[in-house]
Amino acid sequence: MFSYRHAFHAGNHADVLKHAVLIALLKHLAGRDTALMVLDTHAGAGLYRLDGDYANTSGEAINGVYKLLSDKKRGIVQVKKALLAANSVTKTDEKQSDILSDYIETVLSFNAKGAEKPTIYPGSPFIIQRFLQGRDRLKAFEIHPTDSKTLAANLAQLEAGRQIAILKEDGFEGVKKFLPPPSKRALLLCDPSYEMKTDYARVVAMVTDALKRFPTGTYAVWYPIIPRPEAHDLPRKLKTLANRVGKPFLNVSLTVKSSKLIKTAEGEVERPGLPASGMFVINPPFTLKAALEVAMPQIATLLGQDANAAYTIE
Repeated sequence: MFSYRHAFHAGNHADVLKHAVLIALLKHLAGRDTALMVLDTHAGAGLYRLDGDYANTSGEAINGVYKLLSDKKRGIVQVKKALLAANSVTKTDEKQSDILSDYIETVLSFNAKGAEKPTIYPGSPFIIQRFLQGRDRLKAFEIHPTDSKTLAANLAQLEAGRQIAILKEDGFEGVKKFLPPPSKRALLLCDPSYEMKTDYARVVAMVTDALKRFPTGTYAVWYPIIPRPEAHDLPRKLKTLANRVGKPFLNVSLTVKSSKLIKTAEGEVERPGLPASGMFVINPPFTLKAALEVAMPQIATLLGQDANAAYTIE
């Protein structure tokens, strides 16, 4: 169960979607008069080197965050040019979306100002901490023995004191003791590796239990879109759950390429890499859907790898 290392995938298109949505949630929820409790069930190592051995092995950031940071001089994406070239927007849509701008600015803030090519990618704990204020708190769960040590060392640099607690335990179970939070405000992020098929069922069980303990919390689940029954069923089960308990939800997905087999001289082979992923949010801020309707056409256009690039929002 400890073979997965997110360092291989840091900054890929799934991270762009996940962290762009996370930032939008944090901007709406954090820094209020009443404290926000943020629960990160699979915190990882916290920070990742995009020029390190892990990232260079996979090269996934090239088709993810680096596609958005293509302007070497200014370090920001040329959204208008890319969108107009793809004939995918009208004049009213030419402005870079707030969600995309916030994501890019957040990533760049962890790198030297004016750097030609960012080398540091922030994981969810660092992104979350960046937006916490006052009495807001983060509970970061990471059970992987190596990543939990790295996470602790990385977060120690922030000298955040009681604002952050690192828990070396199973996040699926560990969140239970923090729900409901004393402040009655919480955001839960769940993005397991899904390397074990049981993760899909555990996600549904955790969210079901969390909604019983704290019905008004905001619950955000990242999931891969791959040809596996469990992956196909997960967003459907979360939708059924949300409808059963009468809670609003938002389900957004990003596809960057076809998942079909490709033909080579040697025969058919499966296309490498993750083709698509999604974020399912229960009790989303009322502003999120409209913001994503502006952002997702831009993200899909910029990160698309073939004619199958697309997005959905429901």
